[in-house]
Amino acid sequence: MYKKLLLLLLFCVNSFAIPPFLGNNGVIDSSFAYAESAMYFKDKKIYEKALESANKSILYAQKTSNNSSLANGYYTLGLIFLELKKYDIATEKFIRAVSVFNTLEPNSKLALTYYNLGVCYINKGNYSSAESYFSKANAVYDNIDLSNAKNMVNLQKAILYIEKNESKTAEKILIDLTQLPIKDDSEKFQCEAYYYLGIIKAKENINNLALNYFNSAYELSKKEDDIEMQIKVTKKLSEVYDKMALTNNSLAFLKIHLKLTDSLSAVNSNEQQHFISKQIKVDDIMRSMDKMEKDKKEQEKAGKFSKLINILSIALITILSLLSLSLYKNNIIRNKSNELLKEKNNELEEAKERIEKASQARAEFLSTVSHELRTPLNAINGISHILLEDKPKASQIEYLKSLKFSGNYLLTYINEILEINRIESNNIEIENINFNIRELLHNIQNSLKDHASQNNNDFNLVIDPEVPEVVIGDPTKLSQIFINLINNALKFTKDGSVNVYTNLLSIENKKSKILFKVVDTGIGIPEDKQDQIFESFSQGSVEINRKYGGTGLGLTIVKRLIKLMNGEIKLKSAVGKGSEFSFELEFLIGDKIIPNTSNVIIDDKIFIKKKVLLVEDNKINQMITKKIVEKKQMICEICETGEDAIEKVRANKYDLVLMDVHLPGINGTIATQEIRTFDEITPIIALTAISLNENREMLMSYGMTDVITKPFNPENFYKIIETNLLQVKTSIA
Repeated sequence: MYKKLLLLLLFCVNSFAIPPFLGNNGVIDSSFAYAESAMYFKDKKIYEKALESANKSILYAQKTSNNSSLANGYYTLGLIFLELKKYDIATEKFIRAVSVFNTLEPNSKLALTYYNLGVCYINKGNYSSAESYFSKANAVYDNIDLSNAKNMVNLQKAILYIEKNESKTAEKILIDLTQLPIKDDSEKFQCEAYYYLGIIKAKENINNLALNYFNSAYELSKKEDDIEMQIKVTKKLSEVYDKMALTNNSLAFLKIHLKLTDSLSAVNSNEQQHFISKQIKVDDIMRSMDKMEKDKKEQEKAGKFSKLINILSIALITILSLLSLSLYKNNIIRNKSNELLKEKNNELEEAKERIEKASQARAEFLSTVSHELRTPLNAINGISHILLEDKPKASQIEYLKSLKFSGNYLLTYINEILEINRIESNNIEIENINFNIRELLHNIQNSLKDHASQNNNDFNLVIDPEVPEVVIGDPTKLSQIFINLINNALKFTKDGSVNVYTNLLSIENKKSKILFKVVDTGIGIPEDKQDQIFESFSQGSVEINRKYGGTGLGLTIVKRLIKLMNGEIKLKSAVGKGSEFSFELEFLIGDKIIPNTSNVIIDDKIFIKKKVLLVEDNKINQMITKKIVEKKQMICEICETGEDAIEKVRANKYDLVLMDVHLPGINGTIATQEIRTFDEITPIIALTAISLNENREMLMSYGMTDVITKPFNPENFYKIIETNLLQVKTSIA
């Protein structure tokens, strides 16, 4: 009778597709079975049952004095507490597992235990202990020759270095993982490595490289059919495209992310239902096995075994029926909730798309208009500069100066529009370099003295002697803020005074907090208009705009730049009495000044007889640029397409290439990339009216050595050319 019962139970086990857990002597290992059950419940987030099964595994191992099963039980319990983020308890369980594993032959589970101890210490912030345990894991893997397992530890080491902000060390390990030979599970590690490389570059705002790494991870995850990795990567791709203001790409990957998330949820739900059903059967079978062991001593009472089978069968059928009913009801409720959530998500997504499209359309319109105006502006400024250089008649000089002034005024207006677009699209970064704050303010005062005299204004600069001489920050943005505020004050003040105050508020831990004020005695601002003047294209009233002119963008730029520098602008004003603009900024105290480059030419002889290839499709720009180039006795050759540029550089020796970015056919960036395959030395300088989606770093990534913005200032134009020619001369020497 006992044998029949055992055969029946084994048949039930096989019919439910649950693998038998056998020990070395063929006896079912209950400890190992409960450990496996605990792992599955952990994976399905059913932590209460996972802990119950893991503790049963340890209990059975202690009863049978099976050290291998006991170590495995502690290891399993440690994994569960690790996932629950109870790192102290997890550490204690893993250490117990190590103490038992050390009584056995070294195996992969010992290495995994060391590895997970390292993970615990990372989360506890103890990085030295984490590194120590990772090294122990690698030592075990070396002894048992498991290279892929060692790769797993190296991947976790890289993640550790990312946590410690040691990105360069992490990057080196991750790049090594991406270059693993294609075998076994190496593609899984390559996928993870590309993903974390993307995270590093996204943090450094090197967005193009981040996209390359995330796309590589995405392709490998699709190849490996790793849905969880695809979910993580598509989310990061959406975030990076959003940072780059490429909304369509961002939304496309967001949709893929949501679709994959829904798919994974459905799969997990089905697996969980199936496993719960099977686990109930396993528990019942385990209980019957315990009962069998007790009843084995009382074989004379054979009738009880039959009764037990009937009771177990009825109980099993009852439980399965109740469970099925419960799952059926839960499915109905969940399906209704999911449908409602999907409807709301669709509504929110549509609303988000409409808002983003409107914002993007506005930004692209302003960017396109501003960008296209630069070409005729280049002609106006370039021709006026050339005519003034060619010794015009005395009667013509004033007309040419007026033309040049008008061109510069229009260029300032366009630059302000582009600046607003860049700030709104988060396409602007704050520098942190050493600069002399006193020198910066004095230079601004000197440059605006003539402007102050036009309205008969006193222009004074008052600097607190306690203000540090050298600080670390963004001098360009700070100059932009002061020039806008002071220009406004001088424009709206007549026969009065404009004073700039700089006061030190505090110094602590090498950080200085400085208060800046721009105070004027001008026309003042009505109280009901004080909030509006910081909005784009706003000047308080139409009459003020007609009388004083201006774009209405200066204060908008000021407010947003100060916010980017973690400050806030404040305004006090009264009509007829004047205005006071103030803001506080925090700077690190610097220790030395990086020398400032100027537009002064070091050696005019370096230009003579240098061969320059000008790649430009616009006839007016060709004429102007060639004229400016030949002024310095350089030899200028012109071509109009990227294809022609590639062939000319391949066939001839040039000292310099001036490459327009926007060309018919292939554009300047692709042409430069192709030239760099056979010529890595010749300087290639980009000529571009940089738009919203262009930046210096992007152009340099294609192999360009420098960038000149159109319409260009001739002095700056010559200086950039001289710098590049000197660099080539130095490298050859």
